[in-house]
Amino acid sequence: MKKSNPLEFGDHPLPRRAFLGRAGIGSMALASLLRPGLLPGDDGVLDRLHHRPRVKRVIHLYMAGGPTHLETFDFKPELRKMDGKPMPESFTKGQPIAQLQNKELKCLGPQHDFLSRGQSGQEISEIFPHLGTVADDLAIVRSMRTDAINHDPAHTLMNTGTLISGRPSMGSWMLYGLGSLTHDLPGFVVLSSIGKHGQSQPISARQWHSGFLPSRFQGVELRSVGDPVLYVGRPGGVSAGRQRDVVEAVNRLNLLHERTTRDPEIRTRIAQYEMAFRMQTSVPDLVDLANEPESVKEMYGTKGADGSFAANCLLARRLVERGVRFVQLYHRGWDHHGSVKDKVKGTAGEVDQACAALIKDLKQRGLFDETLIIWGGEFGRTPMAQGSGRDHHIKGFSMWFAGGGIRGGTTYGSTDELGYNAVEDVVHVNDLQATLLHLLGVDHKRLTVKFQGLDMRLTNIAGKVVQGILA
Repeated sequence: MKKSNPLEFGDHPLPRRAFLGRAGIGSMALASLLRPGLLPGDDGVLDRLHHRPRVKRVIHLYMAGGPTHLETFDFKPELRKMDGKPMPESFTKGQPIAQLQNKELKCLGPQHDFLSRGQSGQEISEIFPHLGTVADDLAIVRSMRTDAINHDPAHTLMNTGTLISGRPSMGSWMLYGLGSLTHDLPGFVVLSSIGKHGQSQPISARQWHSGFLPSRFQGVELRSVGDPVLYVGRPGGVSAGRQRDVVEAVNRLNLLHERTTRDPEIRTRIAQYEMAFRMQTSVPDLVDLANEPESVKEMYGTKGADGSFAANCLLARRLVERGVRFVQLYHRGWDHHGSVKDKVKGTAGEVDQACAALIKDLKQRGLFDETLIIWGGEFGRTPMAQGSGRDHHIKGFSMWFAGGGIRGGTTYGSTDELGYNAVEDVVHVNDLQATLLHLLGVDHKRLTVKFQGLDMRLTNIAGKVVQGILA
């Protein structure tokens, strides 16, 4: 269902295209101030939500590389007993195994102990001492499953709901359906950091692309060090008024061209010129952490915008405070093919404190109940050894959720006794996406776009809401 989105002049509704053709850029700017949502790119296509939403925004803490569930959130004492012994063929015969295919398979027991944390008694690895302090806010899902055993296609499935490259990402679907909550910043922002204890796999920008949706819905990557956006500052000698004149002149030319071609991407271009102009004020203020209390920086474990995951978590809080709908934080450092014991502890140490701080900070500011936090990677790691490490694994892995609408202190689903197969309450990646949209008030089956003759949606042809983690 889409909006006609008329603009009313007196008693007569005026369609947006006619308004753009008749009104000047100054009128457009005034309209955006008096009634936000009138300009292209500000509103979503849904006239009304499908049901009562539980959250307004999402922070996705993306642990890129594939965290091992066996050293983080899924303790397997039976696997520890089997350490060094042959992996039973009944688990692996005929199964896709990445780099271990046709090799001798031996069990590798959990390399770290687990502790019972919080009143709920959640079992969490000792390598997450800070996350243990918020255990009662977490819903840990131990039965995740995906379809892609290599990094790039697994990222594509996690972000777009399909293995086919070029489809819209989760954040793009959110903006398309719901619209933006801010007019000074992009509604979908991506931040990334690089870990020091694991292989740093590249992340392609198409993971936050808008696919066949208009390009105004794609994610905007903010750089963690230096200028967050290239050319965000004005050139020397150029005043704000002079630049405003240039933007208005360019937009007038674009409007003339749009009248002739009726190309929707021209409207996107107009909206993006306006957004870029506003970002020259909003972005420097966003990344200036000088006014953040030292106690807050210490809580996150950062001294400022230094490119670390901790700094990005603090920026994520500042982004959602300012109305950004979807914030995605990639931490590239979880690919542990060797020395898994030491390296997973090191990588966990890079994110543990900041993840817990983000939850506590959102609570203190009254944002937690309207924010969904997701933590996890594109897949898990094998119960079988790859030397001193673990290989890619798709049959069972762990993620956690927190925030509005989530039943904290919950452990949902399980893998078998060796952590190979998700066997109880299996949650596919498409189920995760269906649940995300559900919490935002959207039925994933009803947010569709006709493309190449098909009604396309984020969850492809699958997906069911995971009711067991909902409050």
